Amino acid sequence: MPNQSVLILDFGGQYKELIARRVRECHVHSQILPGSTSIEKIREIHPIGIILTGGPDSVYREDAPHCTRAVFELGIPVLGICYGLQLMAYTLGGNVEPCTVSEYGRTAMQVDPACPLFSGLDAAQIGLMSHTDQISALPEGFNCAAHTDTCPNAAIWDETHRLYGTQFHPEVENTPNGTQIIHNFLYLVCAAVGDYNLLDISQRLIQEIRTQVGSEHVILGLSGGVDSSVCAALLARAIPGQLHAIFVDGLMRKDEGDEVEAAFQNRKLDFIRVQAQDRFLTQLSGVTEPERKRKIIGETFIRVFEEEAKKLREKYGRIRFLAQGTIYPDVIESGANHSANIKSHHNVGGLPKDMEFTALVEPLRGLFKDEVRAIGRQLKLPKALVDRQPFPGPGVAVRIIGELSEEKLAIVREADAIFRQEVQKYRGRKPDQYFAVLTDTKSVGVVGDFRAYSYVIALRAIQTSDFMTAVYSPLPHSLLSRVASRIVNEVKIGAGVSRVVYDITSKPPATIEWE
Repeated sequence: MPNQSVLILDFGGQYKELIARRVRECHVHSQILPGSTSIEKIREIHPIGIILTGGPDSVYREDAPHCTRAVFELGIPVLGICYGLQLMAYTLGGNVEPCTVSEYGRTAMQVDPACPLFSGLDAAQIGLMSHTDQISALPEGFNCAAHTDTCPNAAIWDETHRLYGTQFHPEVENTPNGTQIIHNFLYLVCAAVGDYNLLDISQRLIQEIRTQVGSEHVILGLSGGVDSSVCAALLARAIPGQLHAIFVDGLMRKDEGDEVEAAFQNRKLDFIRVQAQDRFLTQLSGVTEPERKRKIIGETFIRVFEEEAKKLREKYGRIRFLAQGTIYPDVIESGANHSANIKSHHNVGGLPKDMEFTALVEPLRGLFKDEVRAIGRQLKLPKALVDRQPFPGPGVAVRIIGELSEEKLAIVREADAIFRQEVQKYRGRKPDQYFAVLTDTKSVGVVGDFRAYSYVIALRAIQTSDFMTAVYSPLPHSLLSRVASRIVNEVKIGAGVSRVVYDITSKPPATIEWE
């Protein structure tokens, strides 16, 4: 483990993992624990700093999550963010009340450069606000460090006890100098030395895998996406010859199955490719509800594992370890740690209860996508695979609205391939994720001199750095027109495609995937 660590106490904020990521970007190790973590446990960790996350509650509510006052009396620097700021002020004797005017979105503020948080920054700053309560009276010993037109205490500090707080969110992209503010807290207040790097992460994960698994064999559900592929490469490095990667092919994009198999030909693992498209279609017959789709796909996925595992058990004996490429965003969006349940992921929410595996190996569970990609590069995975845009565990099944069929799978694959080909040739800023969706709508069109009634394809392209929030990518009309023309004219499977539309909805309110 790194010599230094920052503890993030979670009070239910949606951005808690972003805080952890920003701290790591500053080369300081971070870990997240519940806000109710005991003082004894905090002392055992020996953090150089503590960050209190945001949260949806009001601190003055009787059942709101709190922490003990002792957190602020440990002599360890504390940074409270949003709810964390209000909790610190309320616990130490300040007043927190409903706002006269709530603040949401990017907000202009004036900061005090004398406060270490704002060292090196101009007095005029922008911060992302999202609050309906605010501090109306400061605790003893605190000073105001920032204000907006309607929020008198947008940041506060007690230099003597090294206690700091921001009403705005420095961890999000919409606070332009937010990373610098976090960096200032880490290095100017907590005296960080920056001893955390990705090489340390890889070495630690490899050792943890070896400690957990020992000489036993492991089965991995290899989806072909970045996360499971990096997980496979990491396991192959940690326990060569002990990993059996079952690649369930059937819901991949066009030609991806062959690409995935080629990427693992020279790795020290047992690569097993199972063609399962017909099985998925059978299990999903008549199913249209998105969550049920995901659950069925997850269960079928595991049933295929079990069948292959039986063959492996006959050869190697009992195999109790199931490996998964679970990463932080999967856990967040599946409702873990008191977060809202947006959608389930097959690798965290849809596993059947009676599967024969008794232990999970999830080495990437605490990492973000950019960290996973960096580890993939260290492990010398092909660039095309490491840089592959995110792909959902249930595959193209969640990019087909309504019931699946072999015809619909073929249509969405061809349309998606055309879209990806054209975007890859585009010389402007490329989206971070882009794909085609086959809607459950048909539209009237004209083919030659005849009326056609064919499918509508929706194109989705977004820009993001963390995949927790995203904005649609403003691709030029010339590119979209070319893509639409190719799709309508080249995708002739079944009823074909008569119309192409472009999704310009950001996240939130929409999710990135349509289902």
